[in-house]
Amino acid sequence: MFVCTGNAHRSPLAEALLKKLRPDIEVGSAGLHIAIPVSEEVREYLAKQNADQYLKKFPENLDSKSLNRCGLIIAMETRHKDAVLSKCPECKDKIVVWNIRDPYYLSHKDAEKIYAEIKEKVTELAKTL
Repeated sequence: MFVCTGNAHRSPLAEALLKKLRPDIEVGSAGLHIAIPVSEEVREYLAKQNADQYLKKFPENLDSKSLNRCGLIIAMETRHKDAVLSKCPECKDKIVVWNIRDPYYLSHKDAEKIYAEIKEKVTELAKTL
């Protein structure tokens, strides 16, 4: 499970990339506050990676997820980890924080750098699962 703020950029991107690399495992993503659709920039980036078919149609809220069923929860920032822990204290040992900035307010060029960072981290993760 990947968690970010709005489930519009970072977490759905990571989810789609991991689904492409590891179709044998169940992968999901969620946001703390759903306010906007999944980013068009994310769709474009995933199309270049031949992974756009793995992108979810709509953002999902963290409240809709059964966190205790997750084997691993990746929070994009510490505040996302804190939100997960407030909903699932028993998930403490399943959470990893990647410390990835939110690309929402960044230029297209800077957002692409963040997407590439996520791709690199997901690729490494796929090898260890």
